[in-house]
Amino acid sequence: MFSVHQAVDKAVLRPAAMGYRTVVPKPVRAGLRHFFSNLGEPIVFLNDLLQLRPGRALRTFGRFTINSTLGVGGLIDVAKGEGLPHRANGFGGTFAYYGVKPGPYIFVPLIGPTTLRDLIGGQGDNALLPVAVGTPFDTWQYQVTQGVTVGLDTRAEVDAELRALFQGAVDPYATLRSVYLQNRASEIATLKARGRGIAAPDDIQLDELDDPGAQPAAPEPEKKP
Repeated sequence: MFSVHQAVDKAVLRPAAMGYRTVVPKPVRAGLRHFFSNLGEPIVFLNDLLQLRPGRALRTFGRFTINSTLGVGGLIDVAKGEGLPHRANGFGGTFAYYGVKPGPYIFVPLIGPTTLRDLIGGQGDNALLPVAVGTPFDTWQYQVTQGVTVGLDTRAEVDAELRALFQGAVDPYATLRSVYLQNRASEIATLKARGRGIAAPDDIQLDELDDPGAQPAAPEPEKKP
């Protein structure tokens, strides 16, 4: 699946994303990014409540209210300037918060690296607005527009990081898997720590973008006395 995705990315996704970044002005791209992010705040709010974090839920609600009104429907991220930045949360995080293990690592074309727990949680995130609200979120027109716009924008934004990650990697698949799992484990550890009212584990140190396929460095020769 990783090989299929890499081939499709090289032939279609990356050229389309680079074209999107070139053709669409930066302020318009930022506005669309903020708009779709703002539509996801109710999902964040719900999961804040499910994790018994009323303070964070209140801040999420405040962010959504400010951006939906003063931010012209979310096109402008006014709340960030008021000390209310976007904080990602979803059903995958809620499952982890209550002890659900990540399960196997999976790479899904067009979705990317994930785990079984986060794949199921992500489907719940995607289904919430169509089921709870209905029109227009349950229409194929909205879903295609949202999927294409967010997909192209995300691919364009992470292009430099992906190039840096894969450049010179002996095993790109293993390198991506290692980095993803380490970052996700850090996110879950921080989520659980804050949920218990203790300081976030800032001392968690992730390895550099290590390449698990690389040969280990040869030991240094012993120095003679």
